[in-house]
Amino acid sequence: MRRASRMPVWLSIAWRVAGVIGMVGLAIAVHWFDRAGLRDNYDGQISFLDVVYFTMISITTTGYGDIAPVTTQARMFDALIVTPIRVFIVLLFIGTTYDFVIRRTWEKWRMARLQRTLTGHIVVAGYGTTGTEAICELIARGHDAGRIVVIDSDADALAAAEAMGCIVLPGDATRDQTLMDARIADACSMIVSAGRDDTSILITLTARHLAPELPISVIVKAEDNELPARAAGATTVINPVSFAGLLLAGSCQGGHVAEYLLDLASVSGKVALAERPARADEVGKPLSAITTGLGLRLYRDGAPHGFFEDAAARIEPGDIIVEIVRP
Repeated sequence: MRRASRMPVWLSIAWRVAGVIGMVGLAIAVHWFDRAGLRDNYDGQISFLDVVYFTMISITTTGYGDIAPVTTQARMFDALIVTPIRVFIVLLFIGTTYDFVIRRTWEKWRMARLQRTLTGHIVVAGYGTTGTEAICELIARGHDAGRIVVIDSDADALAAAEAMGCIVLPGDATRDQTLMDARIADACSMIVSAGRDDTSILITLTARHLAPELPISVIVKAEDNELPARAAGATTVINPVSFAGLLLAGSCQGGHVAEYLLDLASVSGKVALAERPARADEVGKPLSAITTGLGLRLYRDGAPHGFFEDAAARIEPGDIIVEIVRP
């Protein structure tokens, strides 16, 4: 994993070198025009090379004493101009060393350590419009952006994800090595939104091969690709076209049906859907008796049972409850 640099290394170095040359050139020029204020204790003559020599040893604080300022004007220039230039150049060199050696080494070590210890995170393959909305919703629901790993090959998309606080991983999510770098086997879930159905299905197939138990949600645009996506190992397949059709059909039966469905799907709605395992104190009770929300459905051994079915008359250990709760 790495973070995208906003400025090329060569350009950053070039700007710093240009700044140093400019400040040294300024000091040399002023010393040359005010060379009458300098005294050469060796031969009594001040040449241009003597000015260059004196400027460099003054900036580097060497100070052999063979050439020295003797007038008040020359001494004030050295005290008020050359000294700040000297400090600034030293800080510039220290900053360059920090940027290109210390910080990069530290960042590389930190990201390597993060990769080794990363677990329980969410992997998002594809940071397009849908991926962006999914991550915004996850963060709004309380997920830590630092526990979301975004995989994409587009530098602008990665920069946007990084600005949100996510971990970014440049690469191709269809490759085993990329998903292993994202520690897919230790993730808690994965969202696949590659923009193309064939790519999304291939990513799902690769992820399922590396993480057999990982919950994978994938978005497909064509209805005939829903079955291949499930066959590839997706636990949840979402077709935005079909979902939009459901909302449109619901709106024909009443203006509030579609609004309520959107409320359920969004964290900003007045109601919210929640999924959780049954608690020990709920075992033996009917689904309608839960107090944390309005029980809609329970899953037993992977099979769904509505609140109106006989299976919902008694909650069993290991059941998964889907309920409507207050947001």
